[in-house]
Amino acid sequence: MSETKVFLLPDLGEGLTEAELVNWLVAVGDEIRVDQPIAEVETAKSMVEVPSPYAGTVAVLHGEPGQTLDVGKPLISVTPIGAKSLGEPVDTSAPVVEPLETAAETYREEEKAGSGNVLIGYGTPGGHGVARRTRARKQPVVEPVETGAVATRTPVIEPVEITSAEKTADDLLLLRTRVPGKLGAVISPLVRRMARDHGVDLGGLQGSGASGLIMRKDVEAAIAPAPAVARPSLVEPVETRRSVIAPDETRRGETDSRTGLGITARTPVRGVRKAVAANMSRSRSEIPEATVWVDVDATALVEMRAALKKADPHNTPGLLAFIARFVTAGLKKYPELNTRIVTTEDAAGGESQEIVAFDGVNLGFAAQTDRGLMVPSVRNADKMSARQLDAEIRRLTAVVREGKATPSELGSGTFTLNNYGVFGVDGSAAIINHPEVGILGVGRIIDKPWVVNGELTVRKVTELTLTFDHRVCDGGTAGGFLRYVADAIESPGSVLADM
Repeated sequence: MSETKVFLLPDLGEGLTEAELVNWLVAVGDEIRVDQPIAEVETAKSMVEVPSPYAGTVAVLHGEPGQTLDVGKPLISVTPIGAKSLGEPVDTSAPVVEPLETAAETYREEEKAGSGNVLIGYGTPGGHGVARRTRARKQPVVEPVETGAVATRTPVIEPVEITSAEKTADDLLLLRTRVPGKLGAVISPLVRRMARDHGVDLGGLQGSGASGLIMRKDVEAAIAPAPAVARPSLVEPVETRRSVIAPDETRRGETDSRTGLGITARTPVRGVRKAVAANMSRSRSEIPEATVWVDVDATALVEMRAALKKADPHNTPGLLAFIARFVTAGLKKYPELNTRIVTTEDAAGGESQEIVAFDGVNLGFAAQTDRGLMVPSVRNADKMSARQLDAEIRRLTAVVREGKATPSELGSGTFTLNNYGVFGVDGSAAIINHPEVGILGVGRIIDKPWVVNGELTVRKVTELTLTFDHRVCDGGTAGGFLRYVADAIESPGSVLADM
């Protein structure tokens, strides 16, 4: 048996179950060390480098740039120095039948192996490429199975023997009944927890992962079976899969049946665009939103910032930082907009909803990047000054544009501020960033005619637009919050003096 080690794409966490392979950083035959970056992958959250938990010679690269890989699928095969190499390339299209304990332990070792930073925010513990056992395991029992005149030997999976102190809810979900010829290992605590919470019997599932391992998508399918969707077979050659999503050259001559027009390209919805599409669709389908807006005279704010910049050209906050400060103050005054709707299950098995309030504000802000729209959040923004907010907004903007933002930086917001004025537009009925309950948009600041003390004059005017979840508050609260922010922009000195 070959000593080549196969490193599986690790559990990404945060509900992420796949990643697009962007670029290989090594080639077959290269010698690599532990924690050396081997590939760049793009998830719905960020672009990251994946380090190897093994040292040795690269034997097989499982995938090509542009291919989407599922968590738990082979990423790279490494032959340790001095070990016997593979006699032929690994065929990843066919599952390798191995005992349940071996398959499950292999994945556990991959997750525990030496890399400390497999994906941003989700490292694997250790650092030596060795997974320590936490409990003893029994060898799989093999019993003969009669099939006509020929007797074959099929692995029969026995329950894992554990001590009474180890019989936690998650551990008990690893128990298996006799299912000849089927491997039912669970490779992630997230999968086990999901199955437990929804009452899914893991012993009755057919895993789609390597060696029959049960993946998150298998449990999701058991919870709510999805309609059949035609998609490329996982065992097709890479060339065939690539042709299904190839751009222009393979689409020339194809005609759209509805419009009669020629099709120039088909672009797969994946990565950030896929995540944004799913989140926006969920927001529109679940949140009964309403929108209010107001024109605001921002002349005083613009003049105040100009005076500060003249006194200190290198340490003056931007206008967005001042508005962010006003927003956090407004959310303290109207905390209903800094909440979240949570659906829970009551004792009778029915569903109920509750509004969860937070002790603090994590202020998200929309940032346009080459990878699409990202919404990083300034944590504990309500405790920051305008200068501190400005510095953090600039830092996070640079991080997301480099594709280095962590899941916590992208998924922890409680309210969003959207400055679409930078695109030269005045207003927008924005979609709430689910699961938040409000988003405030700021249009461009332009010269407009304005009445001041009964006289017509030219002022710096912008439009504020608030979209809110009507389940958490009514128009009075939304209007009060919007008016508070508008008044702060029109009279920034008096408001800042009270902060």
